[in-house]
Amino acid sequence: MTSPRILIVDDEADLRELLEITLLKMGLDVDSADSIGKAREYLAQTEYAMVLTDMRLPDGVGIELVREVSGNYKNTLVAVITAFGSADNAVAALKAGAFDYLSKPVALDQLRQMVQSALRINKSDELAHPEHAATAVSRLVGESAVMRDLRAQIVRLARSMAPVAITGESGSGKELAARDIHAHSARADKPFIAVNCGAIPEALMEAEFFGYRKGAFTGAADDRDGFFQAANGGTLMLDEVADLPLAMQVKLLRAIQERRVRKVGATVEEPVDVRLISATHQNLAECVEKGKFRQDLYYRLNVIELRLPPLRERLDDIGLLAEGILARLAPRGSRAAISAQALDALKSYPFPGNVRELENILERALAFANDGVIEVADLALKQVGAPVAPETLRTAPSEPAIGESAAVPQSKPERATHAPAPAQPALAEDLPHSLPEHLDNVEREIIRRALAKTRFNRTQAAELLGISFRQLRYRMQRLSIHEPE
Repeated sequence: MTSPRILIVDDEADLRELLEITLLKMGLDVDSADSIGKAREYLAQTEYAMVLTDMRLPDGVGIELVREVSGNYKNTLVAVITAFGSADNAVAALKAGAFDYLSKPVALDQLRQMVQSALRINKSDELAHPEHAATAVSRLVGESAVMRDLRAQIVRLARSMAPVAITGESGSGKELAARDIHAHSARADKPFIAVNCGAIPEALMEAEFFGYRKGAFTGAADDRDGFFQAANGGTLMLDEVADLPLAMQVKLLRAIQERRVRKVGATVEEPVDVRLISATHQNLAECVEKGKFRQDLYYRLNVIELRLPPLRERLDDIGLLAEGILARLAPRGSRAAISAQALDALKSYPFPGNVRELENILERALAFANDGVIEVADLALKQVGAPVAPETLRTAPSEPAIGESAAVPQSKPERATHAPAPAQPALAEDLPHSLPEHLDNVEREIIRRALAKTRFNRTQAAELLGISFRQLRYRMQRLSIHEPE
């Protein structure tokens, strides 16, 4: 079996020799070129596992070679060597398709880590059939076109070391997407550490991120690693990164650029190898304009942007999502299902809280469902399902049926009257100021009448209203109906 072959492109003879010796000691085959033209000749004749190129070459810039290799040699990864402090060049190379980068002076331990990561990616690509790459096991459920495209993007992003910024509304599944990127990458067997940046007190941030030495401050009884050390070799997700204070943003930027961190109380830095993924529901570009987020850190984190669609843009996936959620929520040995009417009601609901809100709605509905089958009334949707009940009750107050009436989705409720429908449209003065509040008042009055008639016997009141005891209890809690003292 032949060893993987690496192509080094650099016009500095001493650096080329150092890189060659290091890679040969790793058991790899190496070719060297001192210009882009020579590198093109090698690429035309030999298949390489990886190309390592300097950014400044006699006949051009390395980013040209990055684009050529990324576009024409799909099985070859390319990395760049940038001058010290040239962060903009590194970001530009990553955006052009580079797998990773090294800064001068080149640290040999970082070189070895990078090459090993590249070889692991090539090996995993050989084992994975390309036809099934986009359909690998994913935590993101859905068969809509937007979700299939999202999973395909994740598979492509997993091959790179470039930082990824995941954007999307709260509850849309940003952490699941980050975990998918990690699971599809060559780092899948290494740690995945997710950090909520908004949940850490500012005074403790540096110690939590970078660790601390024993005696560094009061209470530091032992040495402790931080998030960067815990994620070493794997992936570090910075959730709600927009909540980082400016002082911490400066320290984080240095850690990203140097790939080294210094523990609180330590005098030396230690290398770390992490893939960074950031996420936020805020608009980072607007935060930069307002001075709340550093522009240089924004460009370092936002090399590749991945947008997660809100649930209202993929309502066709609600059936699959509900099925998976109910399978997880149902007690062992019991079944949980959702009626067709309830599913239609969910599909007409806007879901401002996205998938997280869907989980909460189904968990609450399952607690009220009879025999594990969720009906529209069990969902208690504010705008789609539940408010219909009192509206229907107004039509026939002598025969209240809150449970049944709530099963009718309120996509366009009809105004109930005690006389034939008027020929002229109703005046604005006849309409309630707030429809949800008006409907709640109607429902509250009917329940109070039923409870008064049964002397506050809730079981008899539920039978009188045609609903279950649990449904009545839930409505009483929601409408703040209490037994009189």
